[in-house]
Amino acid sequence: MIESSLKAVLTDPRFLVVWAVLVALSVARLIRDLTRNNAQLGSLMKWVWTFTVLYSGPLGLWVYYYSGRAQIARDSLWRRGFRSVAHCYSGCGAGEIVGVFVTAGLLSLGNWWVVGVTFVLAYVAGFALTVGPLMQEGVGMRRALWDAFYSETASITVMEIVAIATDLWLAQRATMDQALFWSSLVFSLSVGLVAAYPVNVVLIRLGVKSGMHSPKDAGEHGR
Repeated sequence: MIESSLKAVLTDPRFLVVWAVLVALSVARLIRDLTRNNAQLGSLMKWVWTFTVLYSGPLGLWVYYYSGRAQIARDSLWRRGFRSVAHCYSGCGAGEIVGVFVTAGLLSLGNWWVVGVTFVLAYVAGFALTVGPLMQEGVGMRRALWDAFYSETASITVMEIVAIATDLWLAQRATMDQALFWSSLVFSLSVGLVAAYPVNVVLIRLGVKSGMHSPKDAGEHGR
């Protein structure tokens, strides 16, 4: 029942039109706030929030307002978890989009190819977004690679298993000329974000990840 109702919505081309409008409005609101009220945020986090809102529209914008602004009244584990998962999501989402577009859309490969290639691309993109900033801070390559592997693998794995499985479950044999192909991809991205959030909270709680610093501490980086 739930599956058929969800597919009925995602199959309707009007869903993509409405979603595109919501994403455009959300990105415009984000850019306005980043420019007027949170210009002090580091360039990396500005890109993180931009990609998060591009992937998840109003949901991504809510995550930003809840956890990413210097105006938040009090920082917490839950807010750190959202900043951490958004950091991971911004890279992994790009890898997932490219992977699904190429393997399922352009090449029409089987599900195992879609899963394998998409997961690798998402992992590499998310991994690079952690290694790069660490090396910019002066951390050696070997230490940065190990730190990224240790802190990000669990989050990326859960995010991509859930997101890719959701996309394949909903899209099935849909092709690029069908609305379901794109709407399933859009929906699966946000499902992956939600699934990975509690993982990040637990990892921060256990000290595996430090979590992104408070947005009040402009220019500082964490994971």
